Amino acid sequence: QVQLVQSGGGLVQAGESLRLSCAASGSIFSINAMGWYRQAAGKQRELVAVITSGGATNYANSVKGRFTISRDNAKNTVYLQMNSLKPEDTAVYYCNENQGVYSYWGQGTQVTVSS
Repeated sequence: QVQLVQSGGGLVQAGESLRLSCAASGSIFSINAMGWYRQAAGKQRELVAVITSGGATNYANSVKGRFTISRDNAKNTVYLQMNSLKPEDTAVYYCNENQGVYSYWGQGTQVTVSS
């Protein structure tokens, strides 16, 4: 059974940084693409960043240059380093493991950025 357990997040002021972590178990982590999504209140869930099994990355335009996604296959963990946070980054953040046919989600982590 695939499980994704998130950690990190919290309340910060604009301009500060946070790092989210997502530890996976029950899957062959290294062969799957991993992603971070977020959902702000009253809005649809949106893709923030994705990293392939080969390490290629892609980001939403709104976070390019500020956020960095990375993975440690030895630890079965994916990270999201968030710098220069803005109030509009406030949302619940979810990690995702994409196995093609199946997709799995973490429990969600609240990130709140005050102005």
